[in-house]
Order: sequence, then structure tokens, then C-alpha cells
Amino acid sequence: MTRIDDTLTPKEIQARLDEYVVGQTKAKRAVAVALRNRWRRRQLPPDLAADVYPKNILLIGPTGCGKTEIARRLAALARAPFVKVEASKYSEVGYVGRDVESMIRDLVDAAVAMVRREQAEAVRTPAAERAEERIFAALCAQRGLLPRAEDAYPRRDLGLWNPAAPPETPAAAAAAEDRQRSLAAEQEALREALRAQRMEDDTVEIEVIDTSVPTLNIMGPQGNDAMGIDTRALQEIWGRSPGRRTKLRRVSVGEARTLLIDEEADKLLDQDAIQREALDRAQNDGIVFVDEIDKIIGAGSTTGPDVSREGVQRDLLPIVEGCAVYTRYGHVQTEHVLFLAAGAFHFHKPSELIPELQGRFPVRVALRPLTEEDFVRILEEPRNSLTRQYVALFQAEGVQLRFTPDGVQRIAELAFRANRTTQNIGARRLMTILEKCLEDLSFEASELRGRQVVVDRAFVDRQLGETADDEDLIQYNL
Repeated sequence: MTRIDDTLTPKEIQARLDEYVVGQTKAKRAVAVALRNRWRRRQLPPDLAADVYPKNILLIGPTGCGKTEIARRLAALARAPFVKVEASKYSEVGYVGRDVESMIRDLVDAAVAMVRREQAEAVRTPAAERAEERIFAALCAQRGLLPRAEDAYPRRDLGLWNPAAPPETPAAAAAAEDRQRSLAAEQEALREALRAQRMEDDTVEIEVIDTSVPTLNIMGPQGNDAMGIDTRALQEIWGRSPGRRTKLRRVSVGEARTLLIDEEADKLLDQDAIQREALDRAQNDGIVFVDEIDKIIGAGSTTGPDVSREGVQRDLLPIVEGCAVYTRYGHVQTEHVLFLAAGAFHFHKPSELIPELQGRFPVRVALRPLTEEDFVRILEEPRNSLTRQYVALFQAEGVQLRFTPDGVQRIAELAFRANRTTQNIGARRLMTILEKCLEDLSFEASELRGRQVVVDRAFVDRQLGETADDEDLIQYNL
């Protein structure tokens, strides 16, 4: 059972997050403690652990400052089921739109997929052996390398209507033995070529399970995600079980290997055990990131029910407090699911949320706006920084791209100025600046193979032209 790594201390968790997110130390410390508390709870006696609830976190900060990236990297680090949802797409129960319980159903689906992927990897070796045997049998049948029926099953004397074959002569017996040896040699050569993967581009016809499931979707008051009807399940209830349908596919040996490994691995897995493990992980390790929570704060001037704002808050409250949510795999208790909520709160304050919901997010962290120095670090330090991404992309075209320190500084300066002059979209502004700066080079890269391009301050100014220094024009191009 894969669980949270007990060797990761809060300091180590923060160090791992530093590899991808620049700054925001307070937010990293808060989520690191929340993650470590998951492991600490598991060390307690069951009766005490049942009463230790997660301390949900409210991340407050402008867009593009790292809220979503922190949550996503935390879930990957914890190997925990994770789902990101936007609070603004929900509506109160009984009205058109998704209801808040669907986020828990999405979380369970993510947990099932995670557990199935891990267990399939554990049985990959025997599954690959079984898949190779099926491909070998299909190739033998396709190339006529199967034994003849009369050689495998000699005819017996069953009377007048099926007399026995006449006795074989020594010459016929020798010929049959030669055919068997030749057939065995060809089969062994075929098997050896298959194992050495020298036939991956050859075509083979295989029989695979038809995984398409016809469903009847009915739009209900809670949206169609809870109203899907499995017609195959209905047939089983009515006593008309269709069994497992198969279909023939003509594919390459390499593609057949992938398809059959997945199919054989699925046969080796215990589906009930997968569902039990997934439900346990979703309940005890699941992380739900609710973005744009400030968008469900009521405007305060409406006279009727505000079903997409305060109505959503009221429906979200029992989910965060802890309740049983029905999913296709069974009921899920949400008491120990960690909820991370985030919002810019430009026009509202966290205190404008309904008091009960405020109390379910006891940890509040304010993320600071990014500075020009932060932009420089974002371009250079993270493992997946934008400059490293562009260098790798141009490397695929055979073009050597190199960013100089003054070029990076100039890009950060322009991004910071654009955020200050127009809308502040945080680090996402760097994507706009870089894409505009490298637009011509990206278009012509396929014709510049073998060349080296240096992105320095002069290159940035030359590509951006008058936009680079004109605050009145920067809003239109950047």
C-alpha cells in the first residue's frame, strides 16, 4: 500500500516545493505541516486518530503567484488523490449546474485511477509475458505456422462412417517428422524475433475486449454526472448479461503489445481490492483544491436566492465539515479530506464568506505579489522554468538557444512593468513576454538548424520594438 512517505519532514517538503515554486515561504510551510500531519495522524491509536481532523487552508493572493502550483506539486509529492475544481462552476442543489458533491466523485475517480495504475505496474512483468504469448499465437496463425489437424489429432477408427487412416509408411512418417522439426524451428525463430522486438512494425490481427460501454444519460437536477445509466448493468439486472464482447483489430505488433499488456494486467488485478484501497485513500489522503472561492461571495444587493454564490457556500459547508457522499464505488466520508481553497479576493474579503465556512478553514496564508526579482528567479531557478522549456523546444529543431543574464533581467523588467501598467496576472505575464519575444524565431526555427541564438537585452528590445519602453503601447501587445 503506497502511502505518504514518512521520511519527508516539513523542511524536506518545503525544499521539494522550492524546486518548482519561487518564494511564498509561508504558504509552503503551511501545506508542508498539513501534509506531515497526515502521517502523524496515522501513528495515533484508531480511536484518537478518528477525531484528528485536517486543518484546511485558505490561500489568499493575486492570480499567478503560485497558489495552484503549490497545491498540484504537494499532491504529486504526497502521492495522494488530487482534484482541482473551480467554485464558480457550481450552483445550489436543485438548480442547473454541477452540485458540489461532484468534486468528491471526481476525487474518488482520481483515486481509483491512481491505485489501478500502481497495481498494474506491479503485475506488468507477468502481463507482458501473457501478452507476448497472445501475439505469438496470432502471428503463428497468420503465417500458417500452426500444426496440421491430422498431425496433432490422428484419425481413429469409429466404424463404417469414419474408418481409421491406413498405416503410415516409413517415408511418410519421416516426412511428417521433418515437417514438425521445420515448423518448430520457424516458430522458435519467430519467438526469438518477437522477444528481441524486431517485429514491432509488422502488422498482426488480434482479438481484444470491447471496452465501449453504452450509457443512457438523463439530465437531472444535479447534472448528468450523477444520472448516467449503464445499460449493460441494466441488462445484468434483467437477467440478460451480455458477457464480455470482443472485436478484431489489425494493428502493429508494438501497438498490440501495449493493448494486450493493459488487458492482461487488468485480468490479474483484483477490482474489489482496488476500489477498497481507492476509497480509503480518497477518505484519508485526498486533497481537494477549490479555486476561485472568492467568486462565490454574494454581491449583497440581490433580493432573491443567490443560488450560484451563497447557495454554493451553504452546499459546500457540509462537504468540508464532513459528510457521506455517494459515489459509484460506495459512500465516501469527507471528514479527513484536506481542502485547500484559494482566491484573489480583489473585490471581497475572506470575512465575507459565511461564518460557518470561514471556521472550516482555520489556516489562512496571504501570498505576496511577485516582484521583479521574483520574475528573474522564476525564469532561472525552477526545474521546469520557462527558459529551460524554450531551450529544449528549440533543441528539437537543432537550434542552440541561450539566455544571457541581462536578457533574463530585461524580460523580468518588462513583465513586471506590464503587470503594473495593465492587469496584474503574476508569473503568467512571463509567458506572454517570452512568446512575443521569440515569435519570429519560433516561426523560422525549422530553417535555422545548426545555428546558435543568444537572447540578450538587445535581442529582447529588438524583438519587442517600441512596445518595450512605451507604457501606453505595452498594454496592447503584452
